Amino acid sequence: MNSHQQVIKKINEYSIAHTPFFMMVDFEMQQPVLLTLEELASQHIAVSFPTYTNQASTKKSSSPTASIDLHTIHSMPKASYQAGYDKVMKALKYGNSYLTNYTGKTKIETDATLLQIFNQAQARYKICYQDEWVCFSPECFIQIHEGAIFSYPMKGTIDARLPNAAHTLLHDSKELAEHYTIVDLIRNDLNKVSTEVVVEKFRYLEEIHSNHKNLLQASTKIKGLLPNDYRLHLGDLLFSLLPAGSISGAPKKKTIETIQEAEACPRGYYTGVAFYFDGEHIDSCVMIRFIEKVKDEYFYRSGGGITVNSDMEKEYQELNDKIYVPIY
Repeated sequence: MNSHQQVIKKINEYSIAHTPFFMMVDFEMQQPVLLTLEELASQHIAVSFPTYTNQASTKKSSSPTASIDLHTIHSMPKASYQAGYDKVMKALKYGNSYLTNYTGKTKIETDATLLQIFNQAQARYKICYQDEWVCFSPECFIQIHEGAIFSYPMKGTIDARLPNAAHTLLHDSKELAEHYTIVDLIRNDLNKVSTEVVVEKFRYLEEIHSNHKNLLQASTKIKGLLPNDYRLHLGDLLFSLLPAGSISGAPKKKTIETIQEAEACPRGYYTGVAFYFDGEHIDSCVMIRFIEKVKDEYFYRSGGGITVNSDMEKEYQELNDKIYVPIY
């Protein structure tokens, strides 16, 4: 029995027993971490979700906000970005993918520790994993509540400072096509585990704040009804939805192969998914807005969706626009 199967079996047991747990799954689904809340308390993992935190306080500390500034950003060389981008575009033109989420690593410099960033960042979902990485994600993956499953794919980003930013984002044909593709993919994913899948709210905008830039992001709300016995198979259900469609692409299997070729290194927990089960309900996030520490260096992971209608310069700009910490 591999770790995958062990984790699925354990989740099913916890679900039936109404035992709360926290779980993280990396993008490649090779290193799942499953912990009861009691076990989580003994780990160096800080968690803050809308309905759960294992920290005494996640409010801003008295230390100055400026200490969290990313005071130096060494932009990913455009030539390096384009090398992977060209591989993605080739796969798109061959029809191996309709939409590919392509990401890169940007070296940054900051005087803050990962835990300080966790404490001061203002985000719906926050995780600081030991002294290895921190994420402050605005994106919900799925929620399960009262026998229904909800998903909120987020696709489409623009600098809110630009003139008519909301209108520009909502009327961009490339962004609209990308959003439709992801919504269709997520609907298909939810149809694997639920019935009566419907789009409840299509392409609404949310503003993400930081101390030096604001972003507008487009999301959609999708709902399905779960079978009465879903608790018996909760682990199977969760893993059948992975990896998240919004940060992989469509069709998922071939697109993941394209990602592996274009990015040329594993993502690890970046763009993975974290789940919190309170004994009754599930909340979860896509682990984006992500800083990792490698030895004594820091790297910001970011990216965006690529289609055949993408413009390389605009996509490279989006990768850089997403380099921020949400502090204001």
